[in-house]
Amino acid sequence: MKKLVLFIPLILFLGMGIFLYQGLFLNPQELDSALEGKPIPTFKLEKLENADKIITNEDLTGHVSVLNVWATWCPACKYEHPYMMTLARQNIMPIYGINYRDDRDAAIRELKREGNPYTKNIYDVDGRLGLDLGVYGAPETFIVDHNGIIRFRYAGPVDHQIWSEILYPKVKQLQDEEKKEGVS
Repeated sequence: MKKLVLFIPLILFLGMGIFLYQGLFLNPQELDSALEGKPIPTFKLEKLENADKIITNEDLTGHVSVLNVWATWCPACKYEHPYMMTLARQNIMPIYGINYRDDRDAAIRELKREGNPYTKNIYDVDGRLGLDLGVYGAPETFIVDHNGIIRFRYAGPVDHQIWSEILYPKVKQLQDEEKKEGVS
């Protein structure tokens, strides 16, 4: 019996090792979103560039769009920003920004310096909207259909490869669905 007790730490160590080993093969960009298939959460927040103007969830419907969570304190957002500018120039769909837990003046300065790819930019100073969306951090990108339903969530910076292999096929499919509904 005493010898069996000596093996308990070894068994626990092996069990934890197997558990941690499996974690090595998980993709952090493929985080489940409880909101996929559900409407954008109801919100009423200030426009980043003008605190007197209010943006609501209803302002983000009507077309397939991308909702991009970003901040000036986020190094990955700075990496992603030039590609967001490229997408904005291509005018494939509206890109809505959520400036997440950031300093308004710093964010406005950065957009003036680096360019503003966002059709509308929501100022989420305390992170309420981000929390409602289930945001883990910035950047995160959501694809929203024309009815305001979240159809996909991607955690991490978007670049050409991510856009062309993962996000654009979903956007294109939703745009085709939108056209079919408009024709019917």
